[in-house]
Amino acid sequence: MYKTIDDLANRWLKRRPDGLSPLENRVLQSTLERTTISRDTNKAVAFHQTFGDRLADTIARIGGSWSFILGFLAFLVLWTVGNVWLLTRDAFDPYPFIFLNLVLSMVAALQAPVIMMAQNRQTERDRIDAAHDYEVNLKAEIEIMALHEKLDELRHSQIIGMRDEIVRL
Repeated sequence: MYKTIDDLANRWLKRRPDGLSPLENRVLQSTLERTTISRDTNKAVAFHQTFGDRLADTIARIGGSWSFILGFLAFLVLWTVGNVWLLTRDAFDPYPFIFLNLVLSMVAALQAPVIMMAQNRQTERDRIDAAHDYEVNLKAEIEIMALHEKLDELRHSQIIGMRDEIVRL
């Protein structure tokens, strides 16, 4: 049927082969070779992650969980109860809780950039997933158009056969 990428590009994408993106070339090549194009993008992303990337993702996952919020709330309650009622005279951080404020500020100062790094990586993963989705959808669309063409050819040959049979009668 179609033997080259040039033929497929002209027929299905209505473009010249030199105007195709590498992604479209890859899709057309897989169409010619009758190979699948889908892949697990999570494995590809995980393979390229550094230790820092994995650590930032873990911190962001923990810092954005209910268990972290409840645990930190319990820590705050223990801190205030310990300094107001239990230690009264010997409190290491008396009522305005200046040291607690410093600790909270440091946690926020460290946690915010780590969460932003994790969000940036998630955005990059989303871009990779979107490009892969486009690739798979383009391949599916081309395959569907090819199936329609085959069905049209089959129907046309059946009609020709029926016409010839009617003429013979």
